[in-house]
Amino acid sequence: MKEKHPFDDFGINLFSENIMKERLPHPIYEKWKHAARKDDALDRPTADAIAHAMKTWAMEKGVTHFTHWFQPMTGSTAEKHDSFVEPGDHQQAISRFSGKSLIKGEGDASSFPTGGLRATFEARGYTYWDCTSPAFIRENVLCIPTIFVSYNGETLDKKAPLLKSIEAIDTQATRIVNLFKDKDIKRVLPMVGLEQEYFLVDKSLYAKRKDLMHTGRTLFGSMPPKGQVLKSHYFGSIPSRVSAFMKEVNEELWKLGIYAKTEHNEAAPCQFEIAPLFAETNIAVDQNQIIMDVLKKTADKHQLACLLHEKPFDHVNGSGKHNNWSLVTDDGQNLLEPGDRPHENIRFLLFVCAVIQAVDTYPELLRMAASCYGNDYRLGGHEAPPAIISICMGSHLEEILMKLEKGNESLETNVDTTPFNIANLAYVPKDTSDRNRTSPFAFTGNKFEFRMVGSSRSAATTNVILNTIVADSLKSIGDELQNYKYIDDIRKKALAICQDILCRHKRILFSKDGYSQDWIKEASLRGLPNIECYVDSISALTSDKAVAMFERNHVYSKNELEARSEILYEEFVKEVKVEASVLLDMSKKILLPCLVKELKFYTDAAHSLGVENAYYQKKIKRMVNLLNSFDEKYHILKHALIDRRKCHNNEEKSKYLNAEVVGKMKDLRCIIDAIEEQVSADSYPVPTYEDLFTSIQ
Repeated sequence: MKEKHPFDDFGINLFSENIMKERLPHPIYEKWKHAARKDDALDRPTADAIAHAMKTWAMEKGVTHFTHWFQPMTGSTAEKHDSFVEPGDHQQAISRFSGKSLIKGEGDASSFPTGGLRATFEARGYTYWDCTSPAFIRENVLCIPTIFVSYNGETLDKKAPLLKSIEAIDTQATRIVNLFKDKDIKRVLPMVGLEQEYFLVDKSLYAKRKDLMHTGRTLFGSMPPKGQVLKSHYFGSIPSRVSAFMKEVNEELWKLGIYAKTEHNEAAPCQFEIAPLFAETNIAVDQNQIIMDVLKKTADKHQLACLLHEKPFDHVNGSGKHNNWSLVTDDGQNLLEPGDRPHENIRFLLFVCAVIQAVDTYPELLRMAASCYGNDYRLGGHEAPPAIISICMGSHLEEILMKLEKGNESLETNVDTTPFNIANLAYVPKDTSDRNRTSPFAFTGNKFEFRMVGSSRSAATTNVILNTIVADSLKSIGDELQNYKYIDDIRKKALAICQDILCRHKRILFSKDGYSQDWIKEASLRGLPNIECYVDSISALTSDKAVAMFERNHVYSKNELEARSEILYEEFVKEVKVEASVLLDMSKKILLPCLVKELKFYTDAAHSLGVENAYYQKKIKRMVNLLNSFDEKYHILKHALIDRRKCHNNEEKSKYLNAEVVGKMKDLRCIIDAIEEQVSADSYPVPTYEDLFTSIQ
């Protein structure tokens, strides 16, 4: 008998389109297809038929409960389980799942972050089925992707705005493609590939570090003799323990129909990456939420802890969630594919210029969308891009764009792409440009890679903003092109629009070293914003410019933007407060006794000698100085944290904490790290970086 292969189970826990086609009557399947394309609404009989098929399929797999799986503004996912069981005519238990239960659910909206959209006493929140994202089975529960809205219809989640942004860019991109009269395109969808970076450490050591458990990162820790210096971990042989973990992760994701494709060691010790294939943005974001959940729960099974924080360890690489974004038509054309002769591909040049215009018009929004408090510790070093938003197009395309901006008749370039020979290989093809690891927003062949995005965050907000600002750019372009009837006139006008965009927005193009101090100076001269702290970017969400842009594209209302801004400020306040409180708690209860104990050991040793010993006296003096510095920095931080109460609202508190508390946490950390270097390994009370870095080898 042939042994079963993991690929044999691919998609078995996904209520995919193929399953629907197989199990639904053809007219019902066609009605669902029309609803998914937004050509028509689902009627009740159609919903009932789909619900029955979905329930039957799930129960065949042993499922007893279903949930409306949604993404509240916490950034994670939420679910409330209901069983299929209901009383029959004679109190006999029967299974039932109606179209009404499939389409609509009700939860307590006031218990989730609402930013003032819902008061505590106004509790109703509704979940509505997103029929464009397939249901799936996780841990014996049928999960139905849904949006989450308030009693009055305001969006309380991250999925509803994402769907609106997809519709906005679809409308504008389709309009422009059809103006070029290439084909009768009905849809243009943003496609996304999300690379997820993460750390793994031994669970028993993780449990001994309160900072890791409560904040996701180490609030102190000095570098071991060997950290990331040799970079021997990168692309190295995967440790056996991790390999077993990855195998189970892959098998679980494949069962859910997720094309988990790439896995490897990342640059920092204990750091890894997983990347699925590209998918429609809505699906890709859902899948990334599932991937993060699978990573954490599978790690737990293997006595590991999965860290998704952007910077779990100081002085080594942090973790990102690289957002690879492109636009693809319903017949498979990638609108960001330059082809062999990009200088002649006017449609490609137009869409690239639309992105350039969008990014340069709203860099503050992109800085906010990609980040969070934790990402501030990651950006600007160790292979993470700087906080200054810029676009790297590569030498070949940048030369074409600069010629276009100057009005050159010929856009052809002299960039050498001749294949080269190595050993006995016939030839090695050469790409038109190299990759820029320091660029926050880089063109990489046929897509843009947004490298700033933090690893712990939902990718929804990132793509809502990216989709919407590009849709807005395309809208202005489409308004100009629609006045022309003939294709030659349209192409000529398109080149003129590109030239105008490049004249106004070429400042955003930068293909050199983003880490250099020269770039910081040059960016300032160009007028590019350098928002070093995430909290300073939140106000961009409610600027007059942003509100007008989101409202004309029907993605967010002003009230919804103000609510999200309030939630982000509140989130920042809570995260910094928790970190400072944990640091103070560990300092007082764990680290201070450790230093006092070590000081007593050396004092007793000096007394036992009965003579003045220079080494012991130096050691004792050094530790006494550390003890005094520790006490000073501890109380400065403690009082600074208390003083946040004088602020009147979360915006004031967040800015106060960023200015007055975050820096003082670093000051206390410096003292603690110095203490670690003075205390013997046997006496140090928590696992060190060396312990954690070597825990899974």
